[in-house]
Amino acid sequence: MLFVRPDDDTLYDALIARSADYEGQAYVCVKTTGIFCRLTCPARKPKRENTLFFDTIAACMHSGFRPCQRCRPLEQPGREPIVDELLAALDREPQLRWTEDELVRRGHDPSTVRRAFKRALGMTFHDIVRYRRLGEAARQLADGARVIDAQLDAGYDSPSGFRAAFQRLVGKAPALSQNRELLFADWFDTPLGPMIAVADQTHLHLLEFHDRKALPTELEALQKRIRSSVAIGRTPAIDQIAAEIRDYFEGRLTVFKTPLAPGGTPFEKHVWAKLMEIPAGQTRAYGDLAREMERPEVVRAVGRANGANQLAIIVPCHRILGADGSLTGYGGGLWRKQWLLRHEEKISTQAKMEETA
Repeated sequence: MLFVRPDDDTLYDALIARSADYEGQAYVCVKTTGIFCRLTCPARKPKRENTLFFDTIAACMHSGFRPCQRCRPLEQPGREPIVDELLAALDREPQLRWTEDELVRRGHDPSTVRRAFKRALGMTFHDIVRYRRLGEAARQLADGARVIDAQLDAGYDSPSGFRAAFQRLVGKAPALSQNRELLFADWFDTPLGPMIAVADQTHLHLLEFHDRKALPTELEALQKRIRSSVAIGRTPAIDQIAAEIRDYFEGRLTVFKTPLAPGGTPFEKHVWAKLMEIPAGQTRAYGDLAREMERPEVVRAVGRANGANQLAIIVPCHRILGADGSLTGYGGGLWRKQWLLRHEEKISTQAKMEETA
């Protein structure tokens, strides 16, 4: 099975009933308040259209929601005292810069803290600090702040901090080095965080979520392959993919028309072409792709090619599951993969309903 928990309508019914059947397995996020709760929370119940459901606390916090002060979803009985101690300190001093040196100053071993939080909550203490900043961004949005500024502010000291990091990531390009066409990079906001696009005037070369760990390596490899440099700026190709990605997240588009210029070996390009044949709302296993290529012995190579994809969402590597139907690794994070699959399920269901209407 793809997901072990019930669908959102069932979870909403459990929320209304304050049922404990899914305690610890699902949480509700309320769009109008920016808060996430246990399904048993005694607070006034939100309207169905104002709710989102996630399997983990990490997914809720990573999406910018902060924990409810009534049902306190971060609290769990019987866990290590260091977890509650630091969570309480974070509540008292939310603006403090919680570095590893700060933990040591307070008498804590950073590796011990990391393991304790991973055992208790499935994420590190520093993850929670970052997610709390996302919650602050949500409050800024409610006060009318620009989406891009508020969200970038959640992960960096300021929007200018993100821009500086982006500048460092892309680097300063010499003017038309080696007499080759310069590539340009820019970012745009999405519901799952900023995405960075790299393109020439007509074709898109790379599209990734800004926090993908492999992104610096990918950018370096791209510049070597093209034998040119990347500068900050926009091109018609970036404008086109930004508009198409917006339509995708708003449920109006699943097939992209932006011209692509992927790198990769012939085998990798073959795998990526097969990925693009998977309709939105459907999934495949690595073995399925290998059989469709009439090469069932190359399952591992298919997996490596899937991981080498540098065009997130457009080449839908998120539609690949493990042989048992479970979620598998995704460079943008499993929480994003899960969100994308659910989003596409909804788009597909809506399209089928409209066809039969």
